[in-house]
Amino acid sequence: MSCGEPHETDCSEILDHLYEFLDREMPDSDCVKFEHHFEECSPCLEKYGLEQAVKKLVKRCCGHDDVPGDLRDKVMGRIELIRSGQAVPEQDVTASPTTSQDS
Repeated sequence: MSCGEPHETDCSEILDHLYEFLDREMPDSDCVKFEHHFEECSPCLEKYGLEQAVKKLVKRCCGHDDVPGDLRDKVMGRIELIRSGQAVPEQDVTASPTTSQDS
């Protein structure tokens, strides 16, 4: 998408990194570049506003779900294995084995 107007930062670059901007996962200097772009480009500003609204809606509707304790423990265990440099099994070793039943 492009508005057809020349900008210091191209619209495609802005839209490719929009979620990084929304989540504040970029350096401040890049955030300033995005903010400047939004000031002069209404199509990108509109897209930003739409994505921001969707993000807020998802947070409001889904942001309060509690994570089951056992799932949290499994995820944290995996993270610790990765951090320690140990091999991570492809199958979940904490899952209970399945039994087959003959018919």
